Amino acid sequence: MDLLMWTRLPLPMDSLTIALLLLFGLLFLVAEIIFIPGTTVVGLVGFGLLAAGVWFAYRDLGSNTGHILLVASLAATGLLVYIGLRPKNLARIALNDVNNSHVRDARLPDVLPGTTGRTLSALRPAGTVLFEEDRREVTTRGEYVAAGTEVRVLRIEHNRIVVESVV
Repeated sequence: MDLLMWTRLPLPMDSLTIALLLLFGLLFLVAEIIFIPGTTVVGLVGFGLLAAGVWFAYRDLGSNTGHILLVASLAATGLLVYIGLRPKNLARIALNDVNNSHVRDARLPDVLPGTTGRTLSALRPAGTVLFEEDRREVTTRGEYVAAGTEVRVLRIEHNRIVVESVV
């Protein structure tokens, strides 16, 4: 009969266990807010430990002590959130750089028909041409063009630049 009685009664927590619950709850919140923000799991574990510590404090240490620990936990959590969300701290983990570059759209040719350039290699019928400062792979309509010859863009066909020699 004594064994059954002990299994049904909730065992009281001592104040050291409650203090450790609150301490580890705050430490998990510190880890969530300051060191590894965005993981959510660590923050939920910390919040759960704080809630359990406050609940056990109300149950085993009385309502006055429970009120004090609740207010202290809320104040410490608010302070942690304030420290973690300050702009100086957010700047360490946030992406602040602006990317002003662009990507060349293959659908819009950067070498227009009529543009002239000089061949860097012989076109047999394909090769390399220098248009101002841009090197491009080009092709002819089938004719051979020697290296160093001036060429003109005839048309763009499916990402191919078709050129002819300028006479």
